[in-house]
Amino acid sequence: MLVLATCLVAAIGGFLFGFDSGVINGTVDGLQQAFGSDSVGTGFNVASMLLGCAVGAFFAGRLADRFGRRTLLRVAAVFFIVSAWGSGIATGSIDFVIYRILGGLAVGAASVMSPAYISEIAPSHLRGRLATIQQVAIIGGLFCSFLNNYILADLAGGSTTPLWFGYEAWRCMFWMELIPASIFLIALLFIPESPRFLVSAGHHTKAHHVLNMIYNNPQAQERQQQIHNSLSQQHRPQLRDLINPQTGKVLRIVWVGIGLAVFQQLVGINVVFYYGAVLWQAVGFSESDALMINVISGAVSIAACLAAIILIDKIGRKPLLWVGSMGMAITLLQLVYAFSTATFVNGQLTLSDDQGVIALLAANAYVFFFNISWGPVMWVMLGEMFPNQVRGSGLAIAGLFQWISNFAITITFPIMLASIGLTGAYGFYALCALISIIFVFKWVRETNGIELEDMAYE
Repeated sequence: MLVLATCLVAAIGGFLFGFDSGVINGTVDGLQQAFGSDSVGTGFNVASMLLGCAVGAFFAGRLADRFGRRTLLRVAAVFFIVSAWGSGIATGSIDFVIYRILGGLAVGAASVMSPAYISEIAPSHLRGRLATIQQVAIIGGLFCSFLNNYILADLAGGSTTPLWFGYEAWRCMFWMELIPASIFLIALLFIPESPRFLVSAGHHTKAHHVLNMIYNNPQAQERQQQIHNSLSQQHRPQLRDLINPQTGKVLRIVWVGIGLAVFQQLVGINVVFYYGAVLWQAVGFSESDALMINVISGAVSIAACLAAIILIDKIGRKPLLWVGSMGMAITLLQLVYAFSTATFVNGQLTLSDDQGVIALLAANAYVFFFNISWGPVMWVMLGEMFPNQVRGSGLAIAGLFQWISNFAITITFPIMLASIGLTGAYGFYALCALISIIFVFKWVRETNGIELEDMAYE
């Protein structure tokens, strides 16, 4: 019960990751109107958080090796609070971007530290399911942000219409994040530090106390000895540990981590998360209908993540990745075809009724396949696949590439939409999904059931 409660607290970081990522979805029109930005400027305003995410993810792993996983999560909670308030009160693009970058630092840190903390606190036979809670939390955050956007826009009569105290609804959408961010900060005061960090920092008594709460006493002593043995012959973690001293090349496992992180973004999932309302309005849906479609997609995502919890420790990580890649490739190609049939009516790109239904079904099927596979499995594998000595550094590098890819996909979508259209954009994402199938077959190794101390260098 303690392990579950602790993992649930850590997963609030994932919830805020999802909420902070999704809330921007309903504010795009407001940002354009308030700051007078064009498509490139809007793309940067939306994607600015991801710059902070890349920096936060890169440094969080290293800082967590020095100060602890829990400490970094507490710092992230404070940044979430500051960013939520500042993003809503911003009066121009510059201060908005600054506050969003602060939020990005928090998201980046939480994105790598929450799954790492959960993996290090959870027993191996439950690690996949408990780590998947992180993705459920991320999707739960996205769903709540979509629902929040829909309700507030509906109450105000539009995202750009004043709602509370003369402030537009889109600003209030950001402020609603203050509630879960404050809960996260308070809850973090009551959870233990990672036992693996405590052993590495020489706090053996504290580590034994934490392990004794997870296992019975003989098992706790055995686990502590295993952790100590895995670290005793090793120096303080450094980035150069990622280089094989015999060959002078980057460890294969680092490239696999980078590949997992990059492909998760190249399939275009965050275009749906960040630009869902814009996307559906671009093919003829009203703002209200587009925001409701986001809510439906969020519900589908939660259902997929719950299915992943059931399956991940039964059938393993690699089969889920393979099925997800296949499913995403097929559904993305269906979306490409649907968008290719769109026509202009009174200057507005519009799908026929039949193709509109097909596009909605394909989009939600795509979201389902992502969230039963690459969504949770990538974070689970990054949290567990690296040996103890290189876990912080490996997560830092993989997290950096994940957020750089996220930034690239996000900032280029408005440009692609204006140049090659939805058909070309989704054609690119479909191609990446097809390539990811080959990547999974050739490079990804199964980690199901393997103790963290037994993860091998490659």
